Amino acid sequence: MKKTILASAIAAATFSGAVMAQESNLPTVYGNIQYALTHENVDGGGSAVEHADNGSTLGVKHEHAIAPGVTGFFKLELEGIDANNKATSQGINKLDEAYIGVRGDNFGQIWIGSDDSMYETAIDEIYNFYEVGSDIGGNYDTGEGDLIQYLSPSFGGLTIGAAVQVNGDSTAGGKSYPWQLAAMYQVDALELAFAVDSNDGSLGYSSTAATSPNNENTYGLRASYNLDNLRLTASFETRKDVADVFGLMGVYTLGANQFALSYQLNDDDATGDKNETIAIQALHNLSSNMYVYVEGYLSNSDDAAGYTVDGFSGDEQSIAAIGAVYYF
Repeated sequence: MKKTILASAIAAATFSGAVMAQESNLPTVYGNIQYALTHENVDGGGSAVEHADNGSTLGVKHEHAIAPGVTGFFKLELEGIDANNKATSQGINKLDEAYIGVRGDNFGQIWIGSDDSMYETAIDEIYNFYEVGSDIGGNYDTGEGDLIQYLSPSFGGLTIGAAVQVNGDSTAGGKSYPWQLAAMYQVDALELAFAVDSNDGSLGYSSTAATSPNNENTYGLRASYNLDNLRLTASFETRKDVADVFGLMGVYTLGANQFALSYQLNDDDATGDKNETIAIQALHNLSSNMYVYVEGYLSNSDDAAGYTVDGFSGDEQSIAAIGAVYYF
C-alpha cells in the first residue's frame, strides 16, 4: 500500500499511546493488517482476480530527551507478513523502515538508516497516496536505504532538506553517493516544494535488481492548496533522456469519508510513448482504527503491448479494488 493515508492515521491513533510510553520510557508498538481484492483487465486480452496482503506491517518506535530541546529517536518497521495466505507466509521477513536520529528545537533533525527519501517526501505525493497504487511513479532512482538525511527547522515557513545515500564497495554496482536536495515552503493554505535527485547510484528505486538508465538529475516540483475540506495537488518531474511525469489530484474529506480523483501522465523520452492513468478512490473510516475503501484505475499507453496480464498484452488496462485496513 501507499504510505500517506496510513502513516497519518497511525500518527493520530498512537499519539496518546506514545505520550504514555514516553512517560514510562517504554517503546510504542504499532501495526496494521491490510487486505485488498483486485480485478485487473487488459483490453482485448486477459484478466486476473487476486486477494492479497496489501502491505501489513508491525513496528516499534521510541524517543527520549537527551538534553533540554534535544530528542533522540528510533523506528523499526517490518513487513512481508503475507497475512492473506498462511500456507505461503514466512512471517515477518522484510524491512520497511529502520533508522535512528536526533531532533533539536534549534537545528532541525538528522537521521540515518532506511526511510522515505527526501525527494519522495517532498514531491511524490500523488503516487504514494493510493492504497493499491498507480502504475506511474516518479522518474528518480535513489532508494530508501543507506540514507543520511537532514531536515532544517522552519524559517518563516521555509524548510530545507538534504540526503545522501552511502553505497559502499560491496554494493551491487560499486561505490557511489547519490544525493538529494529539497526546499519546501508553506504559508497558510499553500504548499510549494522543489527537489532534485542526482541519480548517481547504480540501484533502482528501493531495489537491488534494477539498474539506473543514466545518472542525469531528476528535478521535481509540487504545489498543494488546502481549501477547507478540499486539497488540490499538482506535480511535475523531469529527467533528461528518461521521462517527464505530470500529475493532478484532488482529495475531498467529508466527515468519516474521503474521496480522491487524480490524473497522471508519463512521457517516455526513449520511446516517445505516453502512458496515462486516471485513479479514483472512496474511503470510509469505520472507526479510529479501521477503514475500508474502493479504488479504480484506468490506464492507456501508446505502446500496443504496454500492459500484460495472464499472458495477454494490450494498450489499455483497468483495475478495480476493494480493501480494508485495521491499524493500532
